[in-house]
Amino acid sequence: MLYKKYMKRVLDSVLALCLIFIALPVIIGTAILVYFKVGRPILFTQNRPGKDEEIFKIYKFRTMTDERDASDILLSDEIRLTTLGGWLRKLSLDELPQLFNVLRGEMSFVGPRPLLEEYLILYNNEQRKRQDVLPGITGWAQVNGRNTITWKQKFEYDIWYVENQSFFLDMKIVWMTFLKVLQQEGISSESSVTMEKFEGTKQNAE
Repeated sequence: MLYKKYMKRVLDSVLALCLIFIALPVIIGTAILVYFKVGRPILFTQNRPGKDEEIFKIYKFRTMTDERDASDILLSDEIRLTTLGGWLRKLSLDELPQLFNVLRGEMSFVGPRPLLEEYLILYNNEQRKRQDVLPGITGWAQVNGRNTITWKQKFEYDIWYVENQSFFLDMKIVWMTFLKVLQQEGISSESSVTMEKFEGTKQNAE
């Protein structure tokens, strides 16, 4: 309980500050590459629901272009994902700006990944438990399949984490994340370069 209430936030803040300082050359270098290879803006920003469904703006390096068809509709993710963007995702470098989200107290290093705001109305009571903690840069679902698992499995992993959160579990997830990044596993689903949209579950209609 002490870890959840106080220690985790302190550790997040200290670690985020240290990593921003250490990784500053990489952050600047990545920003320059994105500017020339993907274009402006350098950062992708989007509103996401955090702890207690409080909305915040998440930061990522852009990995996709804004290419549109003749009807001004965005092309598919597969077409818009750049070569550089693919490498940034494989190495998880696109997530580096989220260190500032952690420093601001909007995210943690470990927790359920912040999903789209539009999904909030689709959650059933069990799925909504994922909003009881700060969202994370990595999480239990990410080290157990990431984008290759189903939405049902993703929610089960997220809720299990919320109910079993501890310092040692967080350290285990951080270590497993490091190994996953090295192995470049789970980046894409079987049918898409990103995760398919969540459309709710049957429980929501009851």
